[in-house]
Amino acid sequence: MKKRICILLGGCIVGTLLGGLMFIALRYYKVTTVYVEGNIHYNNEEIMDMVMTGTLGNNSLYLALKYKNKGVDNIPFVQTMDVKILSPDTIKITVYEKAMAGYIEYLGRYMYFDKDGIIVESSELQTPGVPQVSGLTFGYVVMHEKLPVENPEIFEDILDITQLLNKYEIQADKILFDKSMRKTLYFGEARVSLGSNDNIGEKIMKLKAILPELSGKKGLLRMDNYSEEMQNITFEIDSE
Repeated sequence: MKKRICILLGGCIVGTLLGGLMFIALRYYKVTTVYVEGNIHYNNEEIMDMVMTGTLGNNSLYLALKYKNKGVDNIPFVQTMDVKILSPDTIKITVYEKAMAGYIEYLGRYMYFDKDGIIVESSELQTPGVPQVSGLTFGYVVMHEKLPVENPEIFEDILDITQLLNKYEIQADKILFDKSMRKTLYFGEARVSLGSNDNIGEKIMKLKAILPELSGKKGLLRMDNYSEEMQNITFEIDSE
């Protein structure tokens, strides 16, 4: 009888302790501040909804155990996400998005590819900051495989131009390549003909200064032969 009473008392004490710990965990480890960094495709609220899931999704102790040595993956456009507990009520979510050089339109979807031309994502949505690339010739598209274009060297050109655009914080709507790999950038109804890769760095640097003047204009800015020595640039207004 005494043994049974001791067991019951022990169980009550353990239950009380567990209840107290649960109360403390729920009250003092409730997340009130969340820092999100590295996200482009998704906004902060969307990232938080992906990470802070379940009944205890707003509890830092639960999140610390759930994501210990484990990132969040299998999310479109995201390579992984790491969750770090900064304090009982504060966490930081670091997003590592897939590196995308551009996208093509194929069968009603946007197919995003990386610097090597490998298709990394398929979506019905356009991602801000990623340019459309047109003028590529291919017969089919397979996820996670290289886009089978006629001239694979074109991906080096795409990487060069996108890196320069990022460097000078220029966001183009589209990059068009012709059969000679001469390129044209689109900014709304304004187009910029860059020609070949000759002096491409100088062209993009100059474009940075000119771009505000193209706002609202409809026509073609010719920079094909621009260089420091030959600074000839013309703008041809489109006829109505």
